[in-house]
Amino acid sequence: MKSLDQVSTGSTVEIVKIHGEGSLRRRILALGVIPGSSLQVVKVAPLGDPIEVKLNQSNLVIRRSEARFIEVAGGDHE
Repeated sequence: MKSLDQVSTGSTVEIVKIHGEGSLRRRILALGVIPGSSLQVVKVAPLGDPIEVKLNQSNLVIRRSEARFIEVAGGDHE
């Protein structure tokens, strides 16, 4: 399994599955991060947290701790 926190800046990946449960899972899904969507990693903060991604026409900022629960396919490992 490759998670979003392992994707290199500039890579585009497809969301495969959202792991986790409860309010964390609901928050991720409410942002529009749903299986089957593609997103691009735009920028990672200097200390590695948070991660900025582009999903459709929106830029989102996701905490690294949340990005670990987003399983993706494609892209490169850092």
